[in-house]
Amino acid sequence: MLAACATPHTPAGAHALVDTGLGRIRIGKQFDAVLRRAPVAKTPHFALHALALDPVPPPPGAAPALFPGNPHWLGALVPKRSARRAVTRNLVRRQIYALAPDLLAPLSPQAWVVRLRSPFARQQFPSAASDALRQSVRAELLQLLQGPRRA
Repeated sequence: MLAACATPHTPAGAHALVDTGLGRIRIGKQFDAVLRRAPVAKTPHFALHALALDPVPPPPGAAPALFPGNPHWLGALVPKRSARRAVTRNLVRRQIYALAPDLLAPLSPQAWVVRLRSPFARQQFPSAASDALRQSVRAELLQLLQGPRRA
């Protein structure tokens, strides 16, 4: 579950992945490692990629692990070509980080990347952050993130 944290870098009330056991993928090498795998679930607009993680830490003196510490990692890839407006990209990203911890944490240790693969129709959603778009994104993400449970 998301918890609000107030630190000098995160304003009060802002959401951060705290106490969820879910790390955020931020480094290009981490994204590349996960995206090399075929998607484990797809919807019309999203794809979910997963990479199984070894729960055993690397031996001393070995190269550092690509995914240290947390058993679960999550990344959101929302390209500008699929969501031209920053408001829409942020809406999609926030929905991903809000829904994923509860749905993915019970699964085995893995790194997950949710990728927006096609744009939402501007004719259907003229506002960049309308409630209709938010509900559509949320419904599709729920469908996508519940897919790995069935597999």
